[in-house]
Amino acid sequence: MLPRLSLLLASLWFAPMTFAASPVPTLLSAADVRFRYEGRFDCTNPQQPVIIWSGSRVSVDFEGGHLALVFGAGSDQSVFNVTVDGVTEIADIRTAGARYAWPQPLGPGRHHLEIFKRSEAAKGHVAFSGIELAAGAQAWEPPVPAYKLKMEFFGDSITAGACNEDGAEDQWTDFRTHNHALSYAFLASQALAADHRAVAVSGMGIRIGYVDVQAGQAWDRVYPRADSPRADLAAWQPDVAFVNFGENDDSFTAGHNLPFPPDWVPGYVALVRGIRAAYPHAQIVLLRGGMTGGARSERLRAAWEAAVHELETGDANIAHYVFAHYSKLHPRVSDDRAMAEELTTWLKQQAFMTKFL
Repeated sequence: MLPRLSLLLASLWFAPMTFAASPVPTLLSAADVRFRYEGRFDCTNPQQPVIIWSGSRVSVDFEGGHLALVFGAGSDQSVFNVTVDGVTEIADIRTAGARYAWPQPLGPGRHHLEIFKRSEAAKGHVAFSGIELAAGAQAWEPPVPAYKLKMEFFGDSITAGACNEDGAEDQWTDFRTHNHALSYAFLASQALAADHRAVAVSGMGIRIGYVDVQAGQAWDRVYPRADSPRADLAAWQPDVAFVNFGENDDSFTAGHNLPFPPDWVPGYVALVRGIRAAYPHAQIVLLRGGMTGGARSERLRAAWEAAVHELETGDANIAHYVFAHYSKLHPRVSDDRAMAEELTTWLKQQAFMTKFL
């Protein structure tokens, strides 16, 4: 019996071992019609739409226990809130071809994904390639959001939410702490159940600032550059458009012992009239404040009031609001919340908002 047992053991020892191959994840291409895109994107290549502006959103519903976001070419740093079923993680994308795997367990059933760009356009953009799902998992178009109106904000760092999660000092090396989702602009849009867009560039002025591009050169572009192709503004028209500029014109000239730009008023008026030409039916709200210059600078106040008077005299659908709350540094989240509450309260009192409330 012993030799036979030895032969049996030997045959078991040398028997070939086989393993089941792991199922290959399914890539849901960014061009799939089940994705919902909200914002101003570069869709030149539908397989790789470029996510550019802060507040841009991509959403889809899916099933299965696996999720990863896949990105293509990009520049600098793009930071996203990635939210699945109300749970949010941060994706910090700095390299082309990056892949972000969702770190939380996914149970059975249908899940909702939203990708929200929290960092601003001038600090980085990236192409979106799609998402990886478990092999054979289904995906669905997400439910249509119950928006009551559409709101678009044009501005600088105050509107972008720059530095709002920083500590005692503003910092400009890591944009994970620059969170548009907690900016006054997005918070006000949320409070009013509005479909939100933002075109905001830190350092940008009407005539001069800390970046080369001026507001009149960037507000209607796909990218925050004067040489960028123009966006298709007819595709999405806001009900209310907000304009908040002047802080950089004031602080840059003051810091360099220069006079306030003498052609600021015609530059501001031309910008707003350009917005009016693109959005003939929108209510336009001219904003001032949020930081020291907008709140305290007499030369900015005088120029802004002159521009507002000229614009409101010729257009019954232009109004203005000056923030009482302001910050010496860039507004932090608490400042953004105070500004959003101010603006929301004022808007609810305006006759043009009645139909949206």
